[in-house]
Amino acid sequence: MNNYGKLYLIPTPLGEGNPADVLPAPVLGILPELSRFVVEEIRTARRFLSQAGLKGHIAALEFRELNEHTAPAAVESLLELFADGHSVGLLSEAGLPAVADPGARLVALCHRHGIEVVPLVGPSSLMLALMASGLNGQSFAFVGYIPAKTEERRQALRNLEKRSAQAHQTQILIETPYRNDALFADMLQCLGGNTQLCVAANLTCPDAFIRTRKVSEWKQQPVTIGKRPCVFLILC
Repeated sequence: MNNYGKLYLIPTPLGEGNPADVLPAPVLGILPELSRFVVEEIRTARRFLSQAGLKGHIAALEFRELNEHTAPAAVESLLELFADGHSVGLLSEAGLPAVADPGARLVALCHRHGIEVVPLVGPSSLMLALMASGLNGQSFAFVGYIPAKTEERRQALRNLEKRSAQAHQTQILIETPYRNDALFADMLQCLGGNTQLCVAANLTCPDAFIRTRKVSEWKQQPVTIGKRPCVFLILC
């Protein structure tokens, strides 16, 4: 038996607002029990925890960053946080930790060392978008980010459309917000007119935008997505 604590996978809101509006009370109730957190960005984590009820206690907490720049040796060193029975909270910048998120490396570390991993309930932009899209929720694939270079991106979109047509499978993808409009423009150029495309931006926020139309219809009524976090879904 080891003497490690647990790893709690703590969801965070997808946008600004009161965490209690999107996170269950039992999730918020766990936060005061933890004093050690692994986070993608410390400043964002401090703001979330303050809004979630820990205001006035932030200075007493220990934070370690884990992001795409974290070296493998630094990830291994996080094991020391669990010593002497201490439990640790893992926070993403938004939504579910370890899903399209570097926190997955900490989860893998915990499994290798027999540390209990406890996933908690919270908002997933991917599942919310799929739920609201009206597309195939029985067979779907999350493909993450596709290439940023124009020609590679367009070819990737054609491949996704072909895959969707072959299996009648919804393809779910995301993009860095400042490239949303470039990706959307390429979708309108490269995808077939009858292909269904859902744009789901700023989910759970007051200005949430969710529309599913055929590509030919989007061409008649294009939108500007801007730098809002967005999920795109394709079904052919």
